[in-house]
Amino acid sequence: MTTATSLLNTALHLATFGVPVLPLRAGKVPFGNCRTCAKNACGGRPNMKTPGPCTCPGVCHAWAAATTDPHVLNSPQWEAAWRQAAAVAYHPGGAGLTVVDLDNAAAIARARDTLPATLTVPTPRGEHWIYQGVMPSANAVRPGVDVKSLMGYARWLGWGSGAMAALPDAVRTLALTDPPAARRAPKPLSAPLGGQSGVCRHRTPVFLDRGIAMAEQRITGAREAVHATVYRTFLAVLSTHGRCGCLTDTHVARLFTAAQAKGETPRHCTDAWTNALTTLGL
Repeated sequence: MTTATSLLNTALHLATFGVPVLPLRAGKVPFGNCRTCAKNACGGRPNMKTPGPCTCPGVCHAWAAATTDPHVLNSPQWEAAWRQAAAVAYHPGGAGLTVVDLDNAAAIARARDTLPATLTVPTPRGEHWIYQGVMPSANAVRPGVDVKSLMGYARWLGWGSGAMAALPDAVRTLALTDPPAARRAPKPLSAPLGGQSGVCRHRTPVFLDRGIAMAEQRITGAREAVHATVYRTFLAVLSTHGRCGCLTDTHVARLFTAAQAKGETPRHCTDAWTNALTTLGL
């Protein structure tokens, strides 16, 4: 049986490697906020980009409680949590990592066909594939597949085996381009949208890259109305490049990544892209 002491020792060991950690209750869930922080009454920080506890010293705000500070991990305020804990979790994004959580044999088989090999950790039902690099977390990006990185947590299950690879575009695309079930999917970009063909006047690195970079800057610079800005930017990009086959999945992934960095979810990105296609008749 796992003891509070062994869990704390594991957490302290991980912290020495710069891995932000926190205790988990049974069921792989974090501890709830204290009374002061209940329902984010303290101001919360639900949109935090970096790990660390709230101003209260308790184990609050789920993944945001993750820390590498041994004084916090050993504090009286955390002592009760370790006594009730069932496991140690960590914040992958805070350690510069991304975890692809493969929950069954079918998901593992697909990953072996589509993703580069990397550090692999066995789990009770599948495997964690761990890459060096960060991205927004996203659940259910494919059947049996979750991506855990920024603003997320993963259960610590050991060091695993294999050499860790850099986070590939295939994982970013995996999390960005799969639309929700029963919704219209964005049209594939491997062929010209709208059925047009011929030499494309946009197929120059300077023109196309400048356009995508400007779109990314417009999204990144949005101070308010982010939803509307993302939609209008997608609409502008598609109106210029959507009918001639310029755009590739890599370009779309860049736009989606910029939008998610501003707090948009994969679903919001997919909906905005689909709505822009519909508006333009693509």
